[in-house]
Amino acid sequence: MFTGIVQATAAIAAIEDRAGLRSFSIDFPAGFCQDIAIGASVAVDGVCLTVTEIVSSTRARFDVMLQSLNITTLGRYGVGARVNVERAAKEGAEIGGHPLSGHIDFTGTLAERRELENNLVWRVAVPEPFRRYVFAKGYIAIHGASLTVAEVNRAEGWFEVWLIPETRRATVFEAVAVGDLLNIEIERSTQVVVDTVREAVHESLGRLQPVLEALLKEKGLSLDDYLSRPQLPQ
Repeated sequence: MFTGIVQATAAIAAIEDRAGLRSFSIDFPAGFCQDIAIGASVAVDGVCLTVTEIVSSTRARFDVMLQSLNITTLGRYGVGARVNVERAAKEGAEIGGHPLSGHIDFTGTLAERRELENNLVWRVAVPEPFRRYVFAKGYIAIHGASLTVAEVNRAEGWFEVWLIPETRRATVFEAVAVGDLLNIEIERSTQVVVDTVREAVHESLGRLQPVLEALLKEKGLSLDDYLSRPQLPQ
């Protein structure tokens, strides 16, 4: 498990392709690898990777399966690319963001980037199947960073987050440009509640559900807009 608080940024030092997987050697800041061992978990841009070799006091190696390369941004990275990193949380660790599994659900596209006086606003495009899980004031993880959703438009398929100066300083986000892909992990408790409610609605309405959805669509609405979501901490 991870906390969603990025601990450092690191650089990909070497890449080696083998049958069915790709190996990344990553250079970390001094002290990051202290007491790290083979088999330990590290989130790299939000993707949970396992240490397969300790190369030096600041470099470790990770093997990434083809499936992970295909569904995340890792398959697009080259030597020199910088990434957000976080070591797995220890038992009893403070959860500064929200609990993350390190399993990416989809890649979203940075559709818009707006600079304000003290904030950076990102608008992220979301594939249709995942829009139901994104709520204003809810949590979402982007490249392993726990963020609060500021605004959502499911009809147009986007959500917005605001990045404060400290988040920009501590992550690789300053280098992300419009059109770039982002690793997204949805908040698990939200997913469970939404799926449970949808199943209950389907069982209750039966064959009437498509009719109701069609009527709502004519009004520019969606059944997902009326589904309950978990109470989030204020």
